[in-house]
Amino acid sequence: MLAERRRYTAHAERYEAEAEQLVSEREPGDVQFDEESGEGDSIAVERDRALQISAREREEIAEIDAALARIEDGTYGICVVSGKPIPKERLEAIPHASMRVEVKSSGPAWRRP
Repeated sequence: MLAERRRYTAHAERYEAEAEQLVSEREPGDVQFDEESGEGDSIAVERDRALQISAREREEIAEIDAALARIEDGTYGICVVSGKPIPKERLEAIPHASMRVEVKSSGPAWRRP
């Protein structure tokens, strides 16, 4: 999991740097989004894409950190919702999984009180 965390961190940092570079290279006269002309600012679109990817990578890092904390406190491999063991096959596929497949696949319903 630590190697995976390092990989996600490197990706997140790379995409954040890419987004910042796009902003720093922008010329004052670059095309802005204009509803009348229908033209979009491709730099802004690329920057948003890079920031979205970086945010997804940061979410994965948070999930890995949570799994590492569960290892520390002895609750790793236990579904955080149902309290039942997470099957070994699921943990092999997604080491930072916090829920059993049937809980995760039930969608947001597991979040309701």
